[in-house]
Amino acid sequence: MKLVTAIIKPFKLQEVREALIAAGIEGLTLSEVKGYGRQKGHTEMYRGAEYTVDTLPKIKIEVVVKDDDLATVTEAITSSAGTGKIGDGKIFVSSLDDVIRIRTGETGNDAV
Repeated sequence: MKLVTAIIKPFKLQEVREALIAAGIEGLTLSEVKGYGRQKGHTEMYRGAEYTVDTLPKIKIEVVVKDDDLATVTEAITSSAGTGKIGDGKIFVSSLDDVIRIRTGETGNDAV
């Protein structure tokens, strides 16, 4: 099993979510996060004063998938989240030792 963590632009959330549903993903976790990469933030004007915004709002999506579904999920995220511009985000893939469903006690792929 794999944990796929994707950091994307907030306005791409609905497209990514629909792509994952179309790929057969039944559950995901979303978090609103802030960060920066190569963008290094940006400057804004407020009441005539210029200030720097160091961190930008992003959405963090976490999905647990079976090993067989990994390529499908990463392709769905890549194709739906991409704009071709800097700041599109990243996908991180981690191995999971085990998953346990709290309600039933199922483990492994049965719990996914």
